[in-house]
Amino acid sequence: QVQLVESGGGSVQAGGSLRLSCAHSGFNVRTSCMAWFRQAPGKEREVVAAIGYGATTGYADSVQGRSSISRDNAKNTLYLDMNSLKPEDTAMYYCAVDFVTVVGNWCLKKQEYNYWGQGTQVTVSS
Repeated sequence: QVQLVESGGGSVQAGGSLRLSCAHSGFNVRTSCMAWFRQAPGKEREVVAAIGYGATTGYADSVQGRSSISRDNAKNTLYLDMNSLKPEDTAMYYCAVDFVTVVGNWCLKKQEYNYWGQGTQVTVSS
């Protein structure tokens, strides 16, 4: 059974940092795409970062240079480290997994993912 559980969200001031975590189980992370998405009120869901085969990564332009996606296979955990946070980063953040073996940049382009977590809220104040 696939499970994804996000944590680490919270309220921070602009310029601050957060580490989001996604504890997962029930699939082989090495042969899957995993990604972080976010959705702000009134806006469409957008991909933030993705990690794929060989732990290759891809990032949306909006977070490039400010965020880092990584995974700890031994701990079955996906991470998203976000720095220099801006008020426009405020959103619900979700992790997702899709069972395809492609590199991170292709994972980033995907919109359809098999499974999703419940989300963790990030609020950045100015």
